[in-house]
Amino acid sequence: MSQTPDKARPIPRAGIMDIDAYVPGKSTAPAGVAKVYKLSSNENPLGPSPKAIEAAREIAAKLDVYPDGTARRLREAIAEVHGLNAQNIICSNGSDEILGLLAQTYLAPGDEAIFTEHAFMVYKIYVQSAGATPVAVKETDERADIDAMLAAVTPRTKIVFLANPNNPTGTYVPFQEVRRLHAGLPGNVLLVLDAAYAEYVRRNDYEAGIELVGGAENVVMTRTFSKIGLGGARIGWMYAPMHIVDAINRVRGPFNVNATAIEAGIAAIRDRDHVQRSVMHNETWLTWLSEEFGKLGLRVTPSVGNFILIHFPDDQSHSAAAADEYLTARGYILRRVSGYGFPNALRMTVGTEEANRGVVAALTTFLKS
Repeated sequence: MSQTPDKARPIPRAGIMDIDAYVPGKSTAPAGVAKVYKLSSNENPLGPSPKAIEAAREIAAKLDVYPDGTARRLREAIAEVHGLNAQNIICSNGSDEILGLLAQTYLAPGDEAIFTEHAFMVYKIYVQSAGATPVAVKETDERADIDAMLAAVTPRTKIVFLANPNNPTGTYVPFQEVRRLHAGLPGNVLLVLDAAYAEYVRRNDYEAGIELVGGAENVVMTRTFSKIGLGGARIGWMYAPMHIVDAINRVRGPFNVNATAIEAGIAAIRDRDHVQRSVMHNETWLTWLSEEFGKLGLRVTPSVGNFILIHFPDDQSHSAAAADEYLTARGYILRRVSGYGFPNALRMTVGTEEANRGVVAALTTFLKS
């Protein structure tokens, strides 16, 4: 029996197929490359905390048992380290999940959500998934422009996403500017401070957002364990007012943080020595890489994260695409960022000393060719 085209198979609701799927950084090099240095996903070159590894091993014999659906002990560990109330924390399967749940909960068709033009691509994906309209605001010097963001607010605005620091630029907004942004928003607009790279920032005028959340009803802060060493465990968390915690807990999936992640996360966040070693390694090599790329005549966007955005010449033979091909053939995997609005730049994670020196040496040869 024949079927009409619209009844031949399930059809996604309007707008879903207009979404550009997120494409993660590549992780492989051509066959025959002796050693691969993955510098495309902003992972910690020092690896996970040894205490987190041990905690994950110990829970392996109990994987038949469901985890605590509220991740209470993990929330308590986060609260202990950051001086927070555990009741105001929700843990998640990466901070991406929280971002999606916020969009699902606070956006509807006809609503708008604001973010900056070079911001994390999942904001747009989650906004569109909720049937709302994404509004990308121009940046100034590859940095969020608070005046432009405020000018974009309309009666339809329901969420403003601010990645601070931002990925892939690595730039940040001083906290007085963040407070000015919040002060200019109507009370019914939710300000989402995405502080995924907060551990790495060493600036006196930076705050992740804890104090602002504590004194407001329309601000949340999201964080992740991924950048400091547990990317594979997928642990994120949100600090928020209780009315937002209550709403998100009604829509998040049960047992959304698995048992291994809970135990590894508890051990990792309490291992402050490992966190400090990771931060110091990053501070040393971020500075070194910035200087070395500058010596090669490459412009870099000043970064406070654990990565650096490298801009290449306009000539065809030394473009970002050509550099990416050259580096990949030698086992150095960086991140193309065309989808973020930088067609002639590569983002590089701060790696091990061997990886960092190797990329600089390879690019030195490449630019002379």
